[in-house]
Amino acid sequence: MPLYRYKALNTRGEMLDGQMEAASDAEVVLRLQEQGHLPVEAKPATGGEGESAWRTLFKPKPFAGERLVQFTQQLATLLGAGQPLDRSLTILLELPEDEAARRTITDVRDAVRSGAALSTALERQHGTFGKLYINMVRAGEAGGSLHETLQRLADYMERSRALRGRVINALIYPIILLLMVGLSLLFLLGYVVPQFAAMYESLDAELPLFSRIVLGIGLFVRDWWFVLIAIPALAAWWFDRKLRESAFRARFDEWLLRQKFVGPLVARLETARLARTLGTLLKNGVPLMTALGIGRNVLGNRRLADDVEAAGDDVKNGVGLSAALAKGKRFPRLALQMIQVGEESGALDTMLLKTADTFEQETGQALDRMLAALVPVITMLLAGVVMVVILAVLIPIYDLTNVIG
Repeated sequence: MPLYRYKALNTRGEMLDGQMEAASDAEVVLRLQEQGHLPVEAKPATGGEGESAWRTLFKPKPFAGERLVQFTQQLATLLGAGQPLDRSLTILLELPEDEAARRTITDVRDAVRSGAALSTALERQHGTFGKLYINMVRAGEAGGSLHETLQRLADYMERSRALRGRVINALIYPIILLLMVGLSLLFLLGYVVPQFAAMYESLDAELPLFSRIVLGIGLFVRDWWFVLIAIPALAAWWFDRKLRESAFRARFDEWLLRQKFVGPLVARLETARLARTLGTLLKNGVPLMTALGIGRNVLGNRRLADDVEAAGDDVKNGVGLSAALAKGKRFPRLALQMIQVGEESGALDTMLLKTADTFEQETGQALDRMLAALVPVITMLLAGVVMVVILAVLIPIYDLTNVIG
């Protein structure tokens, strides 16, 4: 279903701004009214000004990352200790320092006190809690083991954060190194090299072709450095815009999966994420079809997400999960074999979690190997470029010295 952005007033007169999946803007308005809010605006999220990833990157959220994990763990601990749900939420209300987080907990507590289920109260928080979170809470309520479900949910989020953090940490150093290489080259070519060019011009010296090329590049960088900075920035902006187009994103994700080194890494990373999500949901009693719908949404690669969506249709018609996922020929064969073993043994949830453990470990090892190879390559590249520039400006000096001598 399409995604809509909305603005609405709650019962305290506060303006709410969020997103909601719905068939139409009329359904958004109706659902907001059912939740006791006054709709002000509802429009497609991709239309009009379209909030880009750059604009939402630093948008504060009441619950995200470590804060959401802590909230879930603390709520599970209080419920496990025998505290009533509303009392537990009241205790947690005093913990966060952020006013938006306290308002969210207050809304949830008030809804619970008025007779709503915790899952329903969380669902009313305008996208603050994701579908996976809400469905797991709902399953825990149905099974009478809410505190155990919350503990598993906290463990799932912690593992997901650890995997995402490992990927980010592995990329930070190469990105910083590349940035320093670019700035060093701009300084070397745009400032140092032109000094030598002016000196050789004053001496009216005849330079080798190799030196003339490097000096010409240096003069170009000095005069047009702003273009060299603007072009990558514009390219990044254009790429960000194109990635929000479904057709382009699908083609890019398909191309990414076909790359020799990056493709298998992306496939393993997404497989671990999908297996962890499905295994956790199934472990808590969520039906497979519902779990597949949620699992599709946690994937970042559109092609793999499409394969999961197609697999859901096949599973609905009686096809096994492993066979359904194998039709797209994009998920790793080992993962499909492990899922098949889980289906045949009647322990699909357990085997999915083992699959996630296996591929998280493989992903970590692949990232470590990539980092171990990438850093020396970038360092040697920088050393090679610096050596070329130094030779280009020093060889003429050596030749002039020989002539004078």
